[in-house]
Formats: sequence, C-alpha cells, structure tokens
Amino acid sequence: MENGAVYSPTTEAAPGAGRGARSGLAAYFFLGRLPWSRRILKGLQLLLSLLAFICEEVVSECTLCGGLYFFEFVSCSAFLLSLVLLIVYCTPVHDRVDAGKVKSSDFYITLGTGCVFLLASIIFVSTHAGTSAEIAAIVFGFMASLVFLIDFVVMLHERRQESQLRKPENNARAEALTEPLNA
Repeated sequence: MENGAVYSPTTEAAPGAGRGARSGLAAYFFLGRLPWSRRILKGLQLLLSLLAFICEEVVSECTLCGGLYFFEFVSCSAFLLSLVLLIVYCTPVHDRVDAGKVKSSDFYITLGTGCVFLLASIIFVSTHAGTSAEIAAIVFGFMASLVFLIDFVVMLHERRQESQLRKPENNARAEALTEPLNA
C-alpha cells in the first residue's frame, strides 16, 4: 500500500471558521457593545433577579400567598427579560435588529421591570411571614429593583447627552433655513 492512501496529514493549513481559539458558543458572544458600567449593571440585574427568584422558591409555607405569588412572577420575569436583553446585546442578533429599537426596548423594559420589581418587593414585605428565605428574597428583590432603576437612570443620562450633541446641528440648520436667499 502506498503511504498516502492510508495516512493523511493531521494538521490543516487553514482551519475553518468554526475552529480555533473561539469556537462553538464562545465565538458568538461579544461583550463590547455595552460599556463596562452597563455590562456590570446587566450582570447584576441577571444575578440579583435570579437570587430573588431562587430564595422565593425555597419558601415552603405562606399565610398571605398573593404577595409571594406576585413576587415570584415578577422575579422570574425580570430574570428572563434581563437574560433576553443580555443575549441580544452579546450575540449576532444585535446586528440583525435595528440598534435604535434595541436601545428603546432596553430603556422601557428596564424602567418597567425596575418599577414593578420595586412594587412586588413592597407588597411582599407587607405579606411575608418572616422566614429567612423570605427576608433574603425581599433583600435581593429590593437590590435588583434598585439596579434596574440605576440602569434606567444611566440610559436616561446617555439619551440626554446624545440629544444635546444633536441640538447644535439642528440649530445650525434652522438658522441656515431662515436666512434670506438674496443675502
């Protein structure tokens, strides 16, 4: 037998796109679309809402269960929404969707989630039985709602800065339009 028929080279001259140092799922994740402060806030939103949900799930008995059930729904929804937003920001999905719509969705989802999470935490405080799991869930809930609202304030500040940067352009155009043509 010929040596070439049985054995083939073991190294590739040019590995394909799916191989190399960043292959598999890691090749699709890119954290650079968010500034580091927003990355930290998004990570904290995800972590704290998950911890609030887990602590709430540990509660075995309740006397006034309405607050517990509402808190359960809100903490789970907050976790899933923050996970979806983080996936959109960190994967190629962001390139396929209009960046303005992603920012707008993030802005309103973060505001709504922060407000409803705060409301759910307040309601849960008034209906809890005082077990350590409930208290931990309440603490994580308040912390998560605070992080959501801080992220909203950061995004609001960024929006105002962007609008301030665009204002001089609009004023220059308006002045150019109001000048007489024969001047």
